[in-house]
Amino acid sequence: MAPPPLLALQGATITFGGRPLFEAVDVAIGRGDKLCLVGRNGSGKSTLLRLLAGENPPDGGERFIQPGCRIGTLPQEPDITGFSTVHDFVAAGLPAGDESALHRVDAVLDRLQLVPERPLTVLSGGKLRRTALARALVGNPDVLLLDEPTNHLDLPTIEWLETELLAFRGGLLVISHDRAFLTRLARRVWWLDRGQVRQSDRPFAEFEAWQAERFAADEEAAHKLDRKIVSETLWMREGLSARRTRNMGRVRALQDLRQNRADHVAGGRQVRMAIAESETGGRLVIEAERISKSFETSQGHRPMVQDFSTRILRGDRVGVIGRNGAGKTTLLKLLTGRLEPDSGTVRLSSTLEPAYFDQKRAALDPEAGLRQVLCPFGGDSVMVNGKPRHVASYLKDFLFDSRQLDSPVRTLSGGERNRLLLALLFARPSNLLIMDEPTNDLDMDTLDLLQEVLSDYQGTLLLVSHDRDFLDRLVTSTIAVEGDGVVAEYTGGYSDYIRQRPPPPSTASTSLKPTRPTGTEALPTTKTKRKLGYRQQRELDQLPERIDTLMRAIAVLTEQVADPTLFRRDQAAFSRLSAELEARQAELAVAEESWLELEALREELERG
Repeated sequence: MAPPPLLALQGATITFGGRPLFEAVDVAIGRGDKLCLVGRNGSGKSTLLRLLAGENPPDGGERFIQPGCRIGTLPQEPDITGFSTVHDFVAAGLPAGDESALHRVDAVLDRLQLVPERPLTVLSGGKLRRTALARALVGNPDVLLLDEPTNHLDLPTIEWLETELLAFRGGLLVISHDRAFLTRLARRVWWLDRGQVRQSDRPFAEFEAWQAERFAADEEAAHKLDRKIVSETLWMREGLSARRTRNMGRVRALQDLRQNRADHVAGGRQVRMAIAESETGGRLVIEAERISKSFETSQGHRPMVQDFSTRILRGDRVGVIGRNGAGKTTLLKLLTGRLEPDSGTVRLSSTLEPAYFDQKRAALDPEAGLRQVLCPFGGDSVMVNGKPRHVASYLKDFLFDSRQLDSPVRTLSGGERNRLLLALLFARPSNLLIMDEPTNDLDMDTLDLLQEVLSDYQGTLLLVSHDRDFLDRLVTSTIAVEGDGVVAEYTGGYSDYIRQRPPPPSTASTSLKPTRPTGTEALPTTKTKRKLGYRQQRELDQLPERIDTLMRAIAVLTEQVADPTLFRRDQAAFSRLSAELEARQAELAVAEESWLELEALREELERG
């Protein structure tokens, strides 16, 4: 007989102003479970987590918790009201009456490298997230409920957290958009979809395949529903006498069928994104030669960037990674001309039209309405790629309802604020996007679309991100800001960086301290076969067709230029065709060189 769960919901329903957000939910968390909860923004994931934590009561159904079970929670936006220091806030996570265990507070703060006396009001987003994690962990919980734990964390902290959670022996439920984090951690999946929790006993690595199977089954059910709607509608319309005596129960059943069909359609609603682009200008966007920058701090002279050089060309998508405080923002300011280097030079294209995505969302006034954010000078039209669009229609592309037009920004969720900032950013023509952690709080469907839109962007992208999967799918090169002024550039995404970077001589003093051994839950040490990053593999797959197309065009142009009468008949045409032939030959040389480099890299990776 299976042991009773530590925590469960039975028939749980939550209703917000009419229709249920979700209803009749039956879920349970047992000891040793490692679960993830996924779903679109606004589907109710955080609400479900709060029900499990006992913070909100359900409108229907009940919650079960084993007597004595301790729960540790990490909300998406921790409330620090009433606490002055890091130590005070973390100590509040100890069970009531267990103040004698204050030594655990010091231990967890030490593991997470947090200063106990530091005021909470001066903490960065990453430090505040680590402080909230410390509070969730300090009480030795039996169940951990974590809402977006990787938001604002740097990669070393995320990797430490993965190891810590793999070693956790209690029950774990985590909401996250970070695919790499969930792939390593989650052994079962809860998918909150259109008011129902679908459960899979397969690990998150197989989620997309399972989701595709569910969508296929839904599509078949939708076809059957359509046929039934047609049949019932015919019945309603047939017979003169039936119009007065028709069965009203059957009419109501038809209305329910139509509502169910509408729910299927609504479930497929997607964000629609497009970036307004300006003229791309020259090929060279940014050229930095041996730049250095340092600051004088209370701890003395601190180098941020030392002797770094790079050339960024039009169409490059450059990822910037590094631990919090290592100097990523300083590097971006140097590369975009907002900060002068102490030595070295930075040359920028004269035609740059940059657009910035700030993870702190400074461009959004919390008291302004959505209409005011996009139309600061009044009116109902927003200029998108040089053409006016009604603000309600444009915001609908980013999944906002027209009823939200005059709602203040402060009432929006984290994901909604990020979508609003993307709407503001993408409306403005640009040829250089600088994006600082754009993936925070976005659901996976929106992340996939954002990745596609950025892949198709003809301008240049500088992307700061701690999302390893997003980097692997998107960027063409990675600049790693390692700290103490050390900055280096690597070809490809995050996985390529891990493969190429030199091994550290010793554990850096700034890294998180190792946690206890993970025992049987440690990751396997079997060597895995390396492969090209997503972007590199796609480019390698597309290059042969591109080369064939160029060769055919060159053959046609060569034949036209070789016509001995062309020059005498039309000198302008001869000059134009000759220039086009030269350009196609140059493109072919670049394409062939790229194919050779990528094919050689693929073979090297497969050999291991």
